[in-house]
Amino acid sequence: MSELLKVENLTIKSANQTLVGNLSYTLHTGETLAIVGESGSGKSISSLAILGLLPTNSLSITGHATITQNANNINLPLQDSQTKPNQAIFRQIRGQKIGMIFQEPMTALNPLHTIGKQLYESLMLIGTPKNTLKNKTIELLTQVNITDSINKLDRYPHELSGGQRQRIMIAMVLAQNPDIIIADEPTTALDVTLQHEILGLLDTLKRERNMAMILISHDLNLVKRYSDNIIVMQQGKVVEQNDTKTLFHNPQQDYTKLLINQDFGESLPMDNTADKLLDVKHLTISFAEQKNFFGKTVQWFDVVKSLDFALSAGQSLGIVGESGSGKTTTALALIKLLSNYTKLSGEINLTKNSEWIDILPLSNQAFKPYRTDIQMVFQDPFASINPRFTVGEIIEEGLIVQNIAKDEREQRVKTMLATVKLPENFINRYPHELSGGQRQRVALARSLVMKPKILILDEPTSALDSQTQVAVVNLLREIQQQFNLSYIFISHDLKVVKALCQRILVLKNGECVEMGESSQVFNAPVAEYTKLLLRSFD
Repeated sequence: MSELLKVENLTIKSANQTLVGNLSYTLHTGETLAIVGESGSGKSISSLAILGLLPTNSLSITGHATITQNANNINLPLQDSQTKPNQAIFRQIRGQKIGMIFQEPMTALNPLHTIGKQLYESLMLIGTPKNTLKNKTIELLTQVNITDSINKLDRYPHELSGGQRQRIMIAMVLAQNPDIIIADEPTTALDVTLQHEILGLLDTLKRERNMAMILISHDLNLVKRYSDNIIVMQQGKVVEQNDTKTLFHNPQQDYTKLLINQDFGESLPMDNTADKLLDVKHLTISFAEQKNFFGKTVQWFDVVKSLDFALSAGQSLGIVGESGSGKTTTALALIKLLSNYTKLSGEINLTKNSEWIDILPLSNQAFKPYRTDIQMVFQDPFASINPRFTVGEIIEEGLIVQNIAKDEREQRVKTMLATVKLPENFINRYPHELSGGQRQRVALARSLVMKPKILILDEPTSALDSQTQVAVVNLLREIQQQFNLSYIFISHDLKVVKALCQRILVLKNGECVEMGESSQVFNAPVAEYTKLLLRSFD
């Protein structure tokens, strides 16, 4: 195998701390190197440095990186990447030599341009003739297993699923035929089956095109079957570095052992005598698929089909399934946040003051008294909280709507910060000053301050590193026990679902294919789809 990239003693420092310390590795043709660690460990920033994408005016970058191109070694000017001559060197490297798949395709893709236009742009950068652009693009989409590729060219990113957007990102990188692909958390928000599909696809393309790959992830167990060598990082330092087989069979460091053997604990015992809080019957949710000349919907598409489930006090119901199965759509229906272009039928019965009411036909104004009883923590806390508000303002926002007095608001905010285990002085911080796990705790505090009976949690741990995931799961279990809360927990991570939920509902294409107690679903699944999910989980 020929050497493609050599990094020696890469060190990145800010004014206050060392972000990456003495990172060294060699990457050969056909190899996959996995760089694994918690948030802030230096995984992504080390790869951005190699591409000359870090601000050298605020960071000190030392060390050496050499890339092989046409049998010649090119030294990458890491220390001074922003000067015009050096930028010219990096422009030759980016895309054509090293391509990068960024963590979140929805933010990496341009929301104002069609998929076809964005793929054409990548192809034109390497001089592809205009009359061949469409055929080349369709060929790329076929390689990344995008079905009905011709029709996808005129779609915008928001019209595609998470897995499809990730495949589009891969196609854009492949368009310039690089020797090395850097995949930065390419499976973060995908369900378990899609995670393995995407990583398997990258592995196949790497072998077919004789490339090399740097796979950045917070999940050590996920990269196990797709990597040749692994570097484990913690707080900017290399904790352990070895070939994958040796590292898993004989880990040397406690931190590596901790990452391999995640312990999420066990769900709370189920109280079968608890009062029922929510009863959903025959819930069907349809989206407008086709409209006539006058804008009236003439054809509907069923996203959720005749769904039945119930939830009791202190109970957790896990809703699992692949992307597009209707998990989040169901959650949004429960709190009446679906758009007017949605058609709903069935019943969503909620109890308040010992009386049942079907909230489905209620207007938003009529639903207002019930909104405090059922709250939601969204998947991406950074996107769902106001970046201009301080933590205190974010948490107290709902209390202001309820006309709660200022003194009481301040006290409840402090109480909630203590509940989610954040320091009181975080009140005056802004979201960008917090880590991912801290932002998720703020989002949780914002919901808990309303004193709900039911909390909907939509993929609350998907973007967190493994140790932060464990901490958040333990916190959720403590809060559930403390307040006798009921959870509807939406996740693609079956380890987390098993640790929190007493009952599980499995969705596929909007239909319930299996529902039962967690022990039964995990140990004796009935549906073939459930068995497939569990095989991917293992």
